[in-house]
Amino acid sequence: MDDTPMPPLRLDDLDRRRIDAALRGGTSRRDALRLLAAMGLGATAGASLLALPSDARAQAPRKGGRVRAAGISMSAADTLDPAKGSHSTDYTRHYLFYSGLTQLDGTLTPQPALAEEIRHEKAQVWTFTLRKGARFHDGSPLTPADVVYSLTRHRNPATASKVKTVAEQFAEVKASGPNQVQVRLATPNADLPVILAASHFLIVKDGAADFATANGTGPFTCKEFKPGVRTLAARFEGYWKPGRPYLDEVELIGIPDEPARVNALLAGDVQIAIAINARSTSRVKSSPGFAILETKSGLYTDLILRQDQAPGKNPDFVLAMKHLIDREQVKSAIFRGFAVAANDQPLPPTHRYFNASLPQRAFNLDKAKFHLQKSGFAGQKFPIVASAAAEGSIDMAVLLQQSAAKIGLTLQVNRVPGDGYWSNHWMKHPLGFGNVNPRPSADLLFTQFFKSDAPWNVSGWKNDQFDQLLLAARAEADEAKRKALYGDMQVIVHEKCGVGIPVFMSYVDGFTAKLKGLTSIPAGGFMGYMFAEHVWLDA
Repeated sequence: MDDTPMPPLRLDDLDRRRIDAALRGGTSRRDALRLLAAMGLGATAGASLLALPSDARAQAPRKGGRVRAAGISMSAADTLDPAKGSHSTDYTRHYLFYSGLTQLDGTLTPQPALAEEIRHEKAQVWTFTLRKGARFHDGSPLTPADVVYSLTRHRNPATASKVKTVAEQFAEVKASGPNQVQVRLATPNADLPVILAASHFLIVKDGAADFATANGTGPFTCKEFKPGVRTLAARFEGYWKPGRPYLDEVELIGIPDEPARVNALLAGDVQIAIAINARSTSRVKSSPGFAILETKSGLYTDLILRQDQAPGKNPDFVLAMKHLIDREQVKSAIFRGFAVAANDQPLPPTHRYFNASLPQRAFNLDKAKFHLQKSGFAGQKFPIVASAAAEGSIDMAVLLQQSAAKIGLTLQVNRVPGDGYWSNHWMKHPLGFGNVNPRPSADLLFTQFFKSDAPWNVSGWKNDQFDQLLLAARAEADEAKRKALYGDMQVIVHEKCGVGIPVFMSYVDGFTAKLKGLTSIPAGGFMGYMFAEHVWLDA
């Protein structure tokens, strides 16, 4: 069997700033190389970097300061348990306090994190060598037992993990040495390092069950956590990344109403706000001292037609609704061009496994009317639930309502508050909307949202052929064959699933110009929800 290591860690711009800051501060070449080694960079590459002149490296970050960040959601269901995270504010909170075995870079390539070396045998038996010196906030060292517990707890139904179906592929997780963990998968999966970078798989302490506070190895310690109110984080001086984080404190709050988030930003109440509506971008950019960061992504707000009840149980009604989606109008009128048209397939055009051969489903009133009449629901009235919590859904619902009226279908738009939407309304109505953050792994996206037994199987569909293709694609090592399998899965979703995907939206964050170090990580807004460890405040 082969024993294949992951590619070496690449140094990003922010890491270059760290090295530059160290050199300007009088750090010796030997100590700088040690810092590079701690970051996972080899000696040859490190020496090449140190050979660069100072002006070839970026300006050094500044330590200190406090940042208040506005997420999109907050409720009594807010959690410090990574396994139970269900929205972007949860994910951001978890990356404050915990670290994973791997971490995604700006190209969504997994890089070593708590695992400083990763090797595999035929993509089925994976060995993770843990980083020495990583400690939890309570001072205890990271051990293989912590990793074993963190990965295996997802399979326990009592954990109520959102990634239980993903974790079922972990056939065995065990300590294989004093500083090693071995994961044997039920079937090969070359995407495992990508999957383990997801916030749900962040590492907690062995035996952790009470998440009233957080005890992780992440960049910040939990100073205060009030579900539905705020999270306050303080810099962890023992963080395993030397020199990070730069901020003293980060306060995370949720402001579900987008205009209120923008007002809070421009008033100086928060220094960074996620999910800025495209209509607000010109206002933010024209305000002195503020800017926006656009990140193109696989983010989408989806029309959900529950297929376990009427009317979505009827496949013709589903097709009628999909033909009522005017994608170009959604792109231009609702998102002001900060989006690309989608085709009811969950992988964006930029994804390496995107099926470009699928004919684009067009806005077509004639086809919509044909399928509506065939379904037997012509002339009837149905409620459609929308909320500001699912970005753009209220405007999408209104457009659908207008188009549906032209073919003899009455849609009653029920607007519900953003506060508590995900726990009280999402997936609980025959017609509604959701919001899916991009997953760098196609396997993770399909497993979490489309597999028959997935907890987030939003339309409640069950398709045995899709499930079989998912398992086949996961085990397929040949890239061309794997792409073909994922292509077939997209065809099935496009034709049969009760999910309509109008566009893929760009992430747009608004921030004060004094906040430095922001770059795009396409896994999500807020730099893939990991902004806190990367940014600093200018003097």
